[in-house]
Amino acid sequence: MNTKISVVVAGAHGKMGREVVKAILGDETLELAGAVDVRGRGTDLGVLVGLPPSGTVITNDLESLLKETRGKGLVDFSNPHSVLRNIYLAIDNNVCPVIGTTGLTNEEVQAIDSKAKDKGIGVFIAPNFALGAVLMMKFAQEAAHYFPHVEIIEMHHDQKVDAPSGTSLRTADLILEQRPVFCQGAVNEYEKISGARGAEIGGIRVHSVRLPGYVAHEEVIFGGLGQILTLRHDSINRECFMPGVLLAIHKVSQLSGLVVGLEHLLDD
Repeated sequence: MNTKISVVVAGAHGKMGREVVKAILGDETLELAGAVDVRGRGTDLGVLVGLPPSGTVITNDLESLLKETRGKGLVDFSNPHSVLRNIYLAIDNNVCPVIGTTGLTNEEVQAIDSKAKDKGIGVFIAPNFALGAVLMMKFAQEAAHYFPHVEIIEMHHDQKVDAPSGTSLRTADLILEQRPVFCQGAVNEYEKISGARGAEIGGIRVHSVRLPGYVAHEEVIFGGLGQILTLRHDSINRECFMPGVLLAIHKVSQLSGLVVGLEHLLDD
């Protein structure tokens, strides 16, 4: 009989955290070892997601939980202010983190990779766990070879605290692997109101929308002579991220150091 993978969830009380809890409880190969959040302390995790009581409750001390449970994996959907500390705690306790929280800087990502390699721990970060979003990014990278003029519009719910989204940043990075950095638009372009043209990444304009009603959405718009090509992905609910999260939980222990992007875990 195969041993279950024990997993701790950080940010369990949030919308994404609850979906992760529910997905783990429904997976016979996984064991929900514990969960942390600054909210809902003492809440049973089964009751939290509308299931029978699980006997495991939310705490607010990740370090103690990792030591007590000896979990093998950590799934983090906390917030940009906590995620770096959570990752370091996991690595220090020989726990492989799967990170969905965005907001890490390039310098922090490099430091995580170095620390993970020193400890021989696999770490996985995904800007987006939805398969459709991964395909959109791959298609965008391919299209950029033929349509170098591109802008990105990402739309999220109004409680998302970081902008632009990790998905849009990853999309821009993939496009820039395909096409050189150059300045798009009119050479004498100017903004009457600062920020009107959005953020700029290698000449690519990135625009962030934050409104109630959205979940997670992105459009990649390419312009060419007499034509427009638009790639769009819509996450209708948070369940669409769970197959990617579960895949990452099962594969993160096989990684060496830090890997970014769900495309690296998919079978060829």
